[in-house]
This record gives sequence, structure tokens and C-alpha cells, in this order.
Amino acid sequence: MTERARHLYVHLPFCSHRCGYCDFVTLVAHKEQHGAYVDAVLQELALERDSLAETVETVFLGGGTPTFTEQDALARLLEAMPHADETTIEANPETVTPELASMLREHGVNRVSLGAQSFRPHLLDVLGRTATPSAVRGAFHDLREAGFENISLDLIYGIPGQSPSDLDADLTDALELRPEHLSCYELEAKPGTRFTHVHGPELARQAEAMEGYFEQVVGRLTSEGYRWYETANFCRAPEHVDGRDLRARHNLAYWLGRDYLGIGIGAISTLRGTRRRNTPRIAAYLRALAVAECPPRELEQLSRDVRTRERVMLGLRLDEPLPLAGLEDAIDAAALERLGALGLARLHSVDSGAIELSLSERGRFLGGGVTADLLA
Repeated sequence: MTERARHLYVHLPFCSHRCGYCDFVTLVAHKEQHGAYVDAVLQELALERDSLAETVETVFLGGGTPTFTEQDALARLLEAMPHADETTIEANPETVTPELASMLREHGVNRVSLGAQSFRPHLLDVLGRTATPSAVRGAFHDLREAGFENISLDLIYGIPGQSPSDLDADLTDALELRPEHLSCYELEAKPGTRFTHVHGPELARQAEAMEGYFEQVVGRLTSEGYRWYETANFCRAPEHVDGRDLRARHNLAYWLGRDYLGIGIGAISTLRGTRRRNTPRIAAYLRALAVAECPPRELEQLSRDVRTRERVMLGLRLDEPLPLAGLEDAIDAAALERLGALGLARLHSVDSGAIELSLSERGRFLGGGVTADLLA
């Protein structure tokens, strides 16, 4: 029997407003549809239950702003989620209250990803974020008071108007909260949007500074005892947190090429060599699930070549060596030799005789370029 997915993603698309740089499937307000949408998600979960293993390792509720979802509907959804060792929900600071934090904790959530993005008011204004720095701190403390011992903060760099000193101040403010995890992303603004039209020249200037920002983030966080375990992700080292492994287990499943089930509008699944994407249109989604039918989907059969190349690209984002068994055909031997001579990549064998590939620290800084060279 084919092994079923042990990782579940649930998309909650609702937001109070749409940030100018956002490229996710989101719906502004639609309060009157929150309950109906949760009904549809639960119906899709029931239809897809056989795609999930009996034991689910991770559940991730993303968006959108999941915590903007009407609270009773959100509680009903959480009650129906399968038990998992790690259940994460994304939250925007302005939506977090003591009551919400307690409800999340009582309904099985044990990890929160809090979208701070910045602590500088002028940068939050550029991004179109409504939360103030004090709201970020208040949300963090509300979550702590509710008993959350695994909180991640999201930060963005390369924001129009940002300087290296702004970024350093953001890192200082984040570190003062001592989150278990930090995700630090470079700003990616979708071409053709109003955001890129307004900030085009400054975005071009910031693009030239990205490498410096990246090194600044890594240097600062690793010096503070955080493990740089994935290109944009950092967690407190186990020796500082009673031996806990605080890497984001759900995201690790993506990077390690595991199967996962995604439900909700726009949600992506990878199951048994097929990638599928649910319709992003809520009307079509609700209409199908109302009559217990699967929503409209795009399907893509993943060839072995695509799967192996993705496994290399994603695996090399991590700080652990990539086992090459079954992936040899995806690696360009001449490129590997050249990159090895430059001190960017190397092969090494383990006690079992297996061969692994790893990037040096400099190779990880160059990231995508090195990986693109390595791919045959």
C-alpha cells in the first residue's frame, strides 16, 4: 500500500486588507462567508481523509490571516483537525488578543508564526501593515501568557526606504523577545503591481543591497545562538532550550520532499507523484463542496527528473548534507568539481559508505546560483 501523507496544510484566505506586496490567495473581509468556508474546508478534509496517514505529524494553518477568521468558525475548524505533534497557525499581531491566544492553545495549536515584518513604523507604513510595533510586542506577550513555548517571528528585509541600521534595529527588537524561531525573508514584490509601480526605483536599489542584508541577518542571528538551519530560517539551538529541536517541522517536510495534503482555496498538494492546486475562486470552491464534490483542481504529473531536481534544490537550502542516493543523475559532475575547487560545495562519505553533498557557508550565501550550477 502506498504510504499516505503525514502533513496537512489548511488555507484560510481572509484578511482585513491586502498588503501591497502580497502574492498569496487572499480575500479581504468576506466576514459573511467565514462560516460557510470552514464548512467547505471540513467537507474537503472528509473527502480527502484517505489521503492522510492515520498518524499526522504536522498541521499548518496559513493564509491569508488565519486568525482574522471569525473566532467561532476558527475554533470549530481547529476542533476537527487531526492530532499532530506540531500544529502551527499564522497570525497577524493586530488580530491577537488574550482571548484568541487562549482559544488557540485550548484547541491544540502549539506553535504560532507571528507576522511582525518590521518594528520600524515608517517601514510598516510602506508595506501597508496595520500593526504597530507595540501591537507586535503585545501579541507576542499575549501568546506567552497563554502558554505558547514555540513562537516564530517573520521579518522582511529589502523594504523600500530600509537601511542596514534599520535592519539591525529590527533584529535587536526581535531578539529582545527571545522567540524560539525567526524567519527572515527578502522582499519579493510581484512585477506589475501598484507596489512595484510606486516603489520601482527604490526596489531596484534595494535589490543591489540584498546580499549584504542577507549576510547581516545570518551574522547577527548566529552570533546570538540561533541555528541557521534553512536559507531564510533560524531557530534557537537545542542547548539553549532544554534540548528541543525547534526547526519548523511542517516546512522541513516540504524541503525534504515529503508528500503533503493541502485543503482550501488555492491550496497545493503533492501526493504520490502528482501535484495539484485547488481553484483560487471561493465561489467555485464553495459550490463544489456544498454538494460533497472535490473542488476544481489543476493537476500536474511530476516526472522523476522534476522530482529529483526539486529534491536537490530544496535539500540544499538546509544546513544538513544532502544524501545523493538516487539523485546522482541530477548533479553536473563538472560543475561540482569546479564549485569544489572554489570552496563552495563538496562531497563526503558517511560510515555507511553513502555519499552526501553539502555547501560551505559561502556556498549557502550564494544559494540559488550555486544550486543552479550544480543541476545537470
